[in-house]
Amino acid sequence: MNNSVKNTARLLGAGLRALLVLTLVSGATNLAGDNKDLIGQVEAAQKAVIKDNSTATYKVKKSDVPADAVTSSGSGLDPDISPEYANLQVHRITEKNHLSVGQVDKLVKNHTSSRILGFMGEPRVNVLELNIALKDLAAKG
Repeated sequence: MNNSVKNTARLLGAGLRALLVLTLVSGATNLAGDNKDLIGQVEAAQKAVIKDNSTATYKVKKSDVPADAVTSSGSGLDPDISPEYANLQVHRITEKNHLSVGQVDKLVKNHTSSRILGFMGEPRVNVLELNIALKDLAAKG
C-alpha cells in the first residue's frame, strides 16, 4: 500500500473515532428528560410567552406555544422565527398598534418565506423585515 492511502486511512479512522466520542458526550449531556433545572427553565419561558402574548380579548393556550418561542440560539439574535410564533404574537401586536388582526395576519403572510428550493429548511418569518413593514403600516393607520 502506498503512503498516501495509509495516511488517508489513518486520518479517516481518527476522524471517525472523534465523531463517535463527541456523539456520545453530546448525547450524555442532552438528557433533557432527566434535567429538572432545564425542564423548569423551559416551563418558565413557556409561561412568560403565554403571559406576554395574551391580551384582554385573546388568551394564548399552552398548546399554542411553538418550540422556537421558548428556545433561541446562543446569542438570542435569530433573524427569523417560525410562522407559528409570528401568528402567536398577532393579537398582542394588533392591540398595541391599533390595527386589525387581518392587517397584521396579511403582513405575516407577506413576510413568510417557504422552504429553500421547496424542501430544505423550514418556513420562516424575517422579524426585521416584518417589524419595518409593521411600523410603516402603523404610521399610516
